[in-house]
Amino acid sequence: MFKKLFGSKGSGGGGGGGPATGGGGFSAPKTTPLGAVEKLKDTLAMLEKREMLLHKKMAAELEKAKDFNRAKNKRAALQCLKKKKLYEQQIEQLQNQQLKLEEQVITLEGSKTTAETFTALKSGAGAMKQLHKETNIDEVDKVMDDINEQTEKMRQVQDALGQPVGYAADLDEDELEEELAALEAEDLEDELDLDAELAAPAPKIAARPQPATAVSAPAMPSAPVGRAPAPKLPSVPGKSSEDEELEALQREMELLGA
Repeated sequence: MFKKLFGSKGSGGGGGGGPATGGGGFSAPKTTPLGAVEKLKDTLAMLEKREMLLHKKMAAELEKAKDFNRAKNKRAALQCLKKKKLYEQQIEQLQNQQLKLEEQVITLEGSKTTAETFTALKSGAGAMKQLHKETNIDEVDKVMDDINEQTEKMRQVQDALGQPVGYAADLDEDELEEELAALEAEDLEDELDLDAELAAPAPKIAARPQPATAVSAPAMPSAPVGRAPAPKLPSVPGKSSEDEELEALQREMELLGA
């Protein structure tokens, strides 16, 4: 029967049975890494759909087995459980296939990243090589020597411009420093003299002695006469409050003795 359908193993068909592999045939298109990853992901999606369908069938067979068991149809229930087991085996096989495909996807993506990294490193190495060709170490040394020479010349010019000329060049710095120190000492001495004058106390005024009075007969009391207030002297700058109080006390004593 199989010979009628597919022909004998040694028979060579006269008609075209498949693609020719000789010089006139065609080769399969070259698969890129990106195309291979896309193909693997499509296959993974198909296997996931197949797995979901088998889960539904397995659940349906389990429900049927429960119904047959309630109806006391043990043979039909066992048949449903056998189908359920077959579906479980197919699901396990699909999961193993998905794991292999996912592993291959991860490997291809990692290889693609590695290849891109290598390409970038190779491009960078070529650019550095080209730069090294354009840059000569002798020319670099020459440029640095020119920079140092010009910097030294500029420093010499700045030093020459900063030196004093004319009358300022003949001045003695030490003599000017001594004169400045003498001025500072003179100012300090003036400040000390002024402080000493302000701190010196005012001279005390001696009280005038009272004249002795002869003993006389007691006189008749007279009407009280108002005492004239002591004249207030203008305050002298530099006197403290204690000096002013002392002077006021002396004036009162003079009025009492008068």
